[in-house]
Amino acid sequence: MQIENPPTETSGYKPQGERRGLILINTGDGKGKSTAAFGLALRAHGRGKPVKIYQFMKVPSARFGEHRVFEQLGVPIEGLGDGFSWKSKDLEHSAQLARDGWEKAAATITAGEHFMVVLDEVTYPIRFGWIPLEAVLDTLRQRPPHVHVVLTGRNAPEELVALADTVTEMKLIKHHYEAGVPAQRGIED
Repeated sequence: MQIENPPTETSGYKPQGERRGLILINTGDGKGKSTAAFGLALRAHGRGKPVKIYQFMKVPSARFGEHRVFEQLGVPIEGLGDGFSWKSKDLEHSAQLARDGWEKAAATITAGEHFMVVLDEVTYPIRFGWIPLEAVLDTLRQRPPHVHVVLTGRNAPEELVALADTVTEMKLIKHHYEAGVPAQRGIED
């Protein structure tokens, strides 16, 4: 490792534009996409801003760590799916749940009552063709100007990336699964 000197001056750049609602995407093969989105939700909630979280692949009865803490904090979080697609017994039912869930999420976004709407794992039903990409793009383009939307999931479509204000790609460098260590409560759920 090379030791670096800490910066002693700022770049001096200060954005001059207006504050407005942003579209933020966390994508890539690495861990941390949902975790980062939940961090943004906590930050917004901590500032007294209304937040709503939709999870497109989680079942409505899910009780993962994030559900427990967001419920304690009074942040609504809602599972819209029926779990991972490879566990589904009826993919058409899974697709219908995604479409129904999208209608809820789109209505929340366009209503403008929330400062932030998180669409966790939304890229999967989009890529599976369960939610039309154009419908998502239209909703994002037509949302009230103060609404921030955070989207997560692997392989975000290029059209979403092009529309977004901020895109972060989580890059897998090393994962404990590869060493045979299974998922652990409090880390993966």
